[in-house]
Amino acid sequence: MGVGIDLPLVWALIIGFGLMMYVVMDGFDLGIGILFPFVPDRHERDAMINTVAPVWDGNETWLVLGGAALLAAFPLAYAVILSALYLPLMAMLAGLIWRGVAFEFRFKADEEHKLFWGHAFTWGSYIATVAQGVALGAFISGFPVAKNSYAGGALDWLTPFNLFTGLGLVVAYALLGATWLVIKTEGDLQQRMRRIARPATLVLLAVIGIVSLWTPLTHADIAARWFSFPNLALFSPVPVLVLAAAWGLLRSLAREDSHATPFLLALCLIFLGYSGLGISLWPYIIPPAVTIWQAAAPPQSMGFTLVGALLIIPCILAYTGWSYYVFRGKVRPGEGYH
Repeated sequence: MGVGIDLPLVWALIIGFGLMMYVVMDGFDLGIGILFPFVPDRHERDAMINTVAPVWDGNETWLVLGGAALLAAFPLAYAVILSALYLPLMAMLAGLIWRGVAFEFRFKADEEHKLFWGHAFTWGSYIATVAQGVALGAFISGFPVAKNSYAGGALDWLTPFNLFTGLGLVVAYALLGATWLVIKTEGDLQQRMRRIARPATLVLLAVIGIVSLWTPLTHADIAARWFSFPNLALFSPVPVLVLAAAWGLLRSLAREDSHATPFLLALCLIFLGYSGLGISLWPYIIPPAVTIWQAAAPPQSMGFTLVGALLIIPCILAYTGWSYYVFRGKVRPGEGYH
């Protein structure tokens, strides 16, 4: 199986694809919870939740896939990263569980308890998103490794840069949520989302700019990768594309007949940020020193599990695509999932 195939590279691409799918699909899902405090009307809140009610739990499949793939293909990275990020990852799981419980209970609660479950849905979304952003910042910052084990402390992730990336991800998910609701709703709620998405786009641009400056200033190894060839040539179009996507997004939000375009351009912004992250850290799976080849499982294990992954991933894509196709169209207040 391993002859002629760079298995660590294949698995790195699979994990990268899975994490990107998770950010895209659960991003707008979490974004709806983040936007809840900005929409006081109960019927509009119901419509917001109904836009993702049939698909929200399937979106999280990609997180499970990414974690399982990391364990199967890069057990050293799994051990080090989960040891380093134990607290933020536990907070993320607690937020996702609390949010999932609130999601279901809110539909069935009486009027007296509906407000409580609405707050639970919001807080679960914020906690899960900030925890993910903090974990992302910590991954960029890197992990000390000694004798194939994590050599840092339990609170090493608690830094200003990591907390900033946590708040930045809240903005990114809020933008995804707002542009998703532009597609799926109409009337006053849709107009409100257009109004929210405009400043969210500008704030996200500022966040991308700050992270892009902060990262090379505090990490000399990343600065060296950015400003050396061929990486400089590969990376140079990214800032231009970010500005072009943001400009197109703002223009599309101003057009009343534009429904899907803002969401697609918001996805472009997220993908460009993700590509910049990949260029910054490649080929390290435990920054700043352990590469995907050094952390890889034995070739026999990687080959065996790759067969399963190549069977499972098309199935996930198929049922995800089918569920979104079945539940396409606008969601109106008073209609939807029960």
